[in-house]
Amino acid sequence: MRVLHTSDWHLGHRLHDHDRSQEHALFLEWLLNTIEKQRADALIVAGDIFDTANPTHQALQQYYSFLMNLKRTCCRHVIIIGGNHDSPGTLNAPREILKSLNIHVTGKAHESLDDEVIILKGKSGKPEGIICAVPFLRDRDIRQAVAGESYSEIEQRLKEGIIRRYQQVAAHAQPLREGSVPVIATGHLFASGGQLTDSLEGSEKPIHIGTLGNVCADDFPSTFDYIALGHLHRPQKVSGRDNIRYAGAPVPLSFSEFADQKSVFMLQFEGSNLAGAEPLDVPCWRRLVRFRGPLTSITNDILTFEEQAGSLKAWAEIRAELDEYDPYFVQKMTELTRGRNLAVLKHQVLYPNRPQTLDELTPQRDLRDISAEEVFRRKCESEKFNLEGNPDILGAFRELLEELEEEG
Repeated sequence: MRVLHTSDWHLGHRLHDHDRSQEHALFLEWLLNTIEKQRADALIVAGDIFDTANPTHQALQQYYSFLMNLKRTCCRHVIIIGGNHDSPGTLNAPREILKSLNIHVTGKAHESLDDEVIILKGKSGKPEGIICAVPFLRDRDIRQAVAGESYSEIEQRLKEGIIRRYQQVAAHAQPLREGSVPVIATGHLFASGGQLTDSLEGSEKPIHIGTLGNVCADDFPSTFDYIALGHLHRPQKVSGRDNIRYAGAPVPLSFSEFADQKSVFMLQFEGSNLAGAEPLDVPCWRRLVRFRGPLTSITNDILTFEEQAGSLKAWAEIRAELDEYDPYFVQKMTELTRGRNLAVLKHQVLYPNRPQTLDELTPQRDLRDISAEEVFRRKCESEKFNLEGNPDILGAFRELLEELEEEG
């Protein structure tokens, strides 16, 4: 059986208020062609299909159009799980209709494990694979709040709840296994050993109370032949394991990902054995570029910038080092890029050779670049509230934020 593993599409995402729908449309078209070219039997999308709990009509249209076109390919099985950015209600609403088309959606954890353990049947009607479709596990899915419990107790119970869920689905899948067929688990979480991008910028944010490293590679049951993960945006193995991987985001979601090669994984199973996990490079339709340094260096880099033929207009982030304040800096950059296949989305100016003012020592940032948690931390700091000495407060804030995001 051949399985394609992808994740973190973030349909509807905007970068500094600039629309990404063209890039997502090109990716989904490429994915359809790749599925056909690679003769994939199954597709796994490991969460964060949408960027927000309330996706735009355009994002929803892209999603449903893709699923409709997917049924015209050789792909016979589709498994989609919810991520921390997804609304379980939005994903699950057409669940029964999609199930009739052999598209299995798990937007949230179910009470019955029968809804998460899916038997993939071949053309002969015999099982050819089993999917333990575990979605992003929210706090309330895996533990009950206990009055008076400490921060460390909450963190430990969360980790135990996640591990217990994977043990339960693994145990549920074993009696269903007929012959040598692979058992594949999914997940949308942070596994210790995974590599974050350089800057969170609100996407790879903490998804549980406590530290991000909630689960280790050894915590997953050994009966899984492959674990298809989502949440981290760089394609990678977990702790060097060939059978535990993040597919990564197919479209760079921040300037910190400008140098990343995006990919999906093409899995080849011989019976239950993972015979290969080949990364398939996703084309770059729009370059994200960083120009940094003195003004002369940035000017030269922009003038010698090589444009890619047929690509979408490149987007740039500029961090300039100036000797003195220049009120016309942004205007100069605009003029410099005029007529080029390049647009500057973000400017930042530093003055390394002179004493900085208080305002410069605390540089202003666009609110869209700051996560809700960072705003909360800054508010506590301004009110002289010792947040580090009261970790339960931060945990409560994250729980409230999670509920608000889910409800939109």
